[in-house]
Amino acid sequence: MKFSTILVALLFLAGCYEDTDVTMHEAGVYKGSVDQHALTTQEREAVLKKRFKQVQTDR
Repeated sequence: MKFSTILVALLFLAGCYEDTDVTMHEAGVYKGSVDQHALTTQEREAVLKKRFKQVQTDR
């Protein structure tokens, strides 16, 4: 009984863990990976028109 109480208390405390690493950001500088899904304005518009026509068949 005592062991299970300690185990449950440790599990609850483990859920409260917060990473303390600090991320420094610079204004105007993107440091993430390259977006593989980036489309030009024309490509994006064509995709949206195609999706709209698939759903809005009565218009």
